[in-house]
Amino acid sequence: SDVYKRQQFTSFKKSLVKKKKERTNHMNYNEEYKRWLTSATADADVAAELKAIENDPAKIEDAFYRNLAFGTGGLRGTIGAGTNRMNVYTVAKASQGLANYLVANFDTPSVSIGYDSRIKSDVFAKVAASVFAANGVQVNIWPQLLPVPTVSFATRYLGTSAGVMITASHNPSKYNGYKVYGADGCQITTEAAAEILAEIEKLDIFADVKQSDFESCVADGQIKYISDDVLTAFVEEVKKQSLLDDSIKVDKNVAIVYSPLNGTGLKPVLRTLKETGYTNITVVKEQEQPDGNFPTCPYPNPEIKEAMALGMEYAKKCNADLLLATDPDCDRVGIAVKNDAGEYVLLSGNETGMLLLDYVCQRRVAMGTMPKDPVLCKTIVTIDMADRIAADYGVRTVNLLTGFKFIGEQIGRLEKEGKADSYIFGFEESYGYLSGTYVRDKDAVNGAYLICEMFAYYKTQGISLIDKLDSLYVKYGYCLNTLHSYEFDGSAGFAKMQDIMAEFHKGLDTIGGKKVIECQDYSKGLNGLPKSDVLKFMLEGNCSVVVRPSGTEPKLKTYISVSAVDRETAEKEEQIICDELARKFM
Repeated sequence: SDVYKRQQFTSFKKSLVKKKKERTNHMNYNEEYKRWLTSATADADVAAELKAIENDPAKIEDAFYRNLAFGTGGLRGTIGAGTNRMNVYTVAKASQGLANYLVANFDTPSVSIGYDSRIKSDVFAKVAASVFAANGVQVNIWPQLLPVPTVSFATRYLGTSAGVMITASHNPSKYNGYKVYGADGCQITTEAAAEILAEIEKLDIFADVKQSDFESCVADGQIKYISDDVLTAFVEEVKKQSLLDDSIKVDKNVAIVYSPLNGTGLKPVLRTLKETGYTNITVVKEQEQPDGNFPTCPYPNPEIKEAMALGMEYAKKCNADLLLATDPDCDRVGIAVKNDAGEYVLLSGNETGMLLLDYVCQRRVAMGTMPKDPVLCKTIVTIDMADRIAADYGVRTVNLLTGFKFIGEQIGRLEKEGKADSYIFGFEESYGYLSGTYVRDKDAVNGAYLICEMFAYYKTQGISLIDKLDSLYVKYGYCLNTLHSYEFDGSAGFAKMQDIMAEFHKGLDTIGGKKVIECQDYSKGLNGLPKSDVLKFMLEGNCSVVVRPSGTEPKLKTYISVSAVDRETAEKEEQIICDELARKFM
């Protein structure tokens, strides 16, 4: 047909454009590498790496074949030399683009800056601050490394135009990142990210970036350190999230083992817990102090069993009641508790989230603080069983795209409607929780505090969290949710990821022997949500599979949800689905 011929011709033209672009890129990255050799001399580490890869075309290509992508999550990439790396030059260029955006949109532009324990985080924070100051943007910077939610808080508390956090969250040590918040304390919108990106792309990385001396700007007040009073205000807001009143007495002497995984959580988490009466705390010594090399947990993510292993050993030695671990930027928290046999069991983000949701609802009802139109916010890849728990308490569930920024935006939307009090809880399967509106991002200080309170509340009644979770499964039916990631490194891996997603977009009739009832394609902007390259396949038997590219790493992720009569059956069915999907990623 004519339509088919037009489609084929359009496809052919796109193919030619793509090939031409690839040839141009090949020429450009070699030229850019040569330019960096002569121009990128100020940073000794970058200069040494550039020289070291001089005779390695593959490494040159990987470092320069593209600019590090800037989006709603800001920047994230491996630390090193090149346009596709996190270094002082790419950080400065991004800061110049953001500064141009702020100057154009605010009469008196200002920014709050924070950083975590990662390699060069403090260096990158100072580089960003010196660029902003050179462009007339007032800088407020935390004088010490602190959790990512403190930047969201400071942005709102100080009324700055934006916030910047230097962090790569839970990624391996070779990564770092540059996270941007809007004036509302929420990660920037898609529209704002596009405008900032447009400003960044106008710039030459060496010729167009303004930069002042950091210490001189501190001396003249263009850069100010954020005072301890702001941190105290943050901790006080976390403490306000307690759901215990004077009529409830709980045993706060529960034995807790805590690991900050060599990140930022140590001081704020311990301060919050100790100020609220939890003093029987043992810290994992090897993971206590900030260390961007993460020597005992190469992948410092509480979702990963290996990252929790040392904490588990401590818990066994101390006969602890509860193990807590927060990721390096302290916005995610994982836990382990003892079962009836005295063995420690790691709970998933979904399991902890459901327990917290039920606890929040139960206590708000008991205290008479449940709002008129209570709202739970969660992501589309988070366990569907949470919807059933919420509905049982008369709570409305709002399902959003993956990423806590969308939960933050929803809180802001409720606030504009005069319904900020309606928000009672938000969580995502990747261990992110928030029970208040004082920040617009997940907060592991809040999460750790609320988990300890919930644990102590039930323990005082002789109920373990395992018992409580089992009672939820009995009441609402068993549901198993799993996440599987597939890594694709380098330019070839990036191209393969795109090809695999294109195949999934063509549709599937069955997955793991289960009929596909519906395919929800979020790239078309479903349910009023922004367009996103996410596919959710609804399967028979109240099961589902979500496929999406990671927004921060070279990975494709699958989320499998299986409802069944019991765990054993669910695990068997999940394995069949998982095996079939894995073959598609080969």
